Amino acid sequence: MHRSDAKMRQDGMQSMLPTPRATAPGWHAACSGCLVVSTATRPPAASRRPARVASSAPAAGSGAPGAPGAPGASGPPGALRAPAPSDADIHDRLFQALLDQRLVPGTRLREDELGQAFGVSRTRIRQVLIRLASEQLVTLVPNAGARVAEPTPQEAREVFEVRQLIEPPLVASFIERATAADLRTLKTFIDDEERARALGQRHEAIRTAGGFHLHIAERAGNATLARMLRELVSRTSLVLLRYGPQDLREPAASERGCDCHEHRTLMAAIRLRDAAAAGRLMREHLERLQGQLVFEPVAHVAPGLARLLGL
Repeated sequence: MHRSDAKMRQDGMQSMLPTPRATAPGWHAACSGCLVVSTATRPPAASRRPARVASSAPAAGSGAPGAPGAPGASGPPGALRAPAPSDADIHDRLFQALLDQRLVPGTRLREDELGQAFGVSRTRIRQVLIRLASEQLVTLVPNAGARVAEPTPQEAREVFEVRQLIEPPLVASFIERATAADLRTLKTFIDDEERARALGQRHEAIRTAGGFHLHIAERAGNATLARMLRELVSRTSLVLLRYGPQDLREPAASERGCDCHEHRTLMAAIRLRDAAAAGRLMREHLERLQGQLVFEPVAHVAPGLARLLGL
């Protein structure tokens, strides 16, 4: 690999953190792209509370959103802060970063850094990390904090064995319920995945490949198995990063992982409403993915100092 693990982990953390938004007078960008009207459009203070002190601005240190001295205050005076994300929002953001392989196994998840990035307390971040640990996506080490889980070879095998058990019947149930809109959605996932691979957009290709499997599960009529698969798909991303082909991060890796051709073949069976063929193709597809895993350590020749120094 041409980049160190430490550099990859730093890039992964930076790529999943929320991007600060500029605050324009009269408006403030909120989470999910929503806009919140500034205090200029709020009712006069007299209509909200008994008038005791005539003042046109919040007192310093009052803790009011946007007030000078208020925790986390930013932007021009009088602008409202974006509402803090919910615990579910934070979980989904971290979960998606794991699914997209932007957070590699072993990445340290610092509570203070995440709390500052999301604008919430470390206590709330800790609760989200505990939830991710219960899903086996994060490892909590006493006095050492949280890290992205590093699956063992046995755990990697178990992930694929469980997927091979539940996904064939899920696709059969999907075929019984699938509408024309569902089929169009699956085709869109495949088209987007192929486009992303052609452009070298690895994270987008991974996201759309996972989306193909998850849409089938979500529309199969079994919410319990759909939730289970959502966790398994994210754990699959960690497994592939840890035990996938050694050139997984190279451009040639666009031909590995979930294969667009196999998805199109599976899609053809779904269109024909052939549950038996679709189940068989799904199982073979997952078996091929498992067959790519490499559990034996591979020796790497360390580059010379001249190369490391760019000479």
